[in-house]
Amino acid sequence: MFQVLFVLFIIIPIIEIAVLIQVGELLGLWPTIAIVIASAWLGAKYVRQQGLATMQSVQAKMAQGEMPSSEIVTGLMLLVAGVLLVTPGFVTDVLGLSLLIPGVRQFIASAVQKHIIVNQVAGGAAFHQGGSGNVYQHEAQDSPFTAERKPVSHHQGETLEGDFERKD
Repeated sequence: MFQVLFVLFIIIPIIEIAVLIQVGELLGLWPTIAIVIASAWLGAKYVRQQGLATMQSVQAKMAQGEMPSSEIVTGLMLLVAGVLLVTPGFVTDVLGLSLLIPGVRQFIASAVQKHIIVNQVAGGAAFHQGGSGNVYQHEAQDSPFTAERKPVSHHQGETLEGDFERKD
């Protein structure tokens, strides 16, 4: 965690300052400032536009009774893109603009979703998707990663009833 914070608060600003100095020497002070302001304004405009489209998609999926997981990940990436675009600098603008490209967002979302582990709070079991696409259930123990993996069957429209007991 320390390394991540170090990169975010020390290394990235140093890189941004170096790039701003180089661009300022090449273009001059006022054109550089104008480019930084214009990129922040355009980025905020596009983040707002795509964020509203994502929100409509979330509402449509929820109205159909589906879980909008990919839309939530997209919304988070748009939030990160907005923060990067509003941050003054060219490096953060390039990263923010890349997150506005739907293909880049889909690639990152698919990579993230492979590593997401969903914990079932009430049942005391954890579910995750294995590399083969199968969903596995772990028996509740100290850690879901040390439990035995059992494939979970998928039943559509069937309600399962039962009791559970929480053991802390």
